[in-house]
Amino acid sequence: MTNQTLTVLITVPLIVVVLALIWLGWRSRLRRQSDVERLPEVPQQLTPATVVADGQYVVTTTGGDWLDRIAVQGLGIRTNAELSVHAEGVLFDRKGAAPVFIPASAIVESREASGMAGKFVEKDGLLVISWKLGTRELDTGFRSKRAADKKYLLQALHNLISAAPQADADSGK
Repeated sequence: MTNQTLTVLITVPLIVVVLALIWLGWRSRLRRQSDVERLPEVPQQLTPATVVADGQYVVTTTGGDWLDRIAVQGLGIRTNAELSVHAEGVLFDRKGAAPVFIPASAIVESREASGMAGKFVEKDGLLVISWKLGTRELDTGFRSKRAADKKYLLQALHNLISAAPQADADSGK
């Protein structure tokens, strides 16, 4: 038996074992997160967006734990996306995955960060939106293609968060 054959006979099963362990870990994460509530539906009619930016939907994690990726409902899939801020909330129109809509009343804060769950960039390179889905606190990250867009997104999100308590009071909530 040649060295090359021996290397292949050792490497291929090792790769299969590693892939099987990754698959089992992902399945276990899905099972642990089965209590995550369904995502809100995208409203039929949205007001015109105050800000729109192209970029990358990075991931959604458990609030405050930037390594605990939420795997259910496709929230753990990194995709290119368009982020738009509307009076009703924030819409991530993801390419190759279902859209994610965060109602304005669910948004707790927005901030900048340098990384989360497998995506690390320069200081304050990510926009992170903290929000509530039922009783669970989540953080969703977005990286805009153009750095200048982040300033406008943050301002629009801060305005949306400021307006949300007033909108709740006006609607009698």
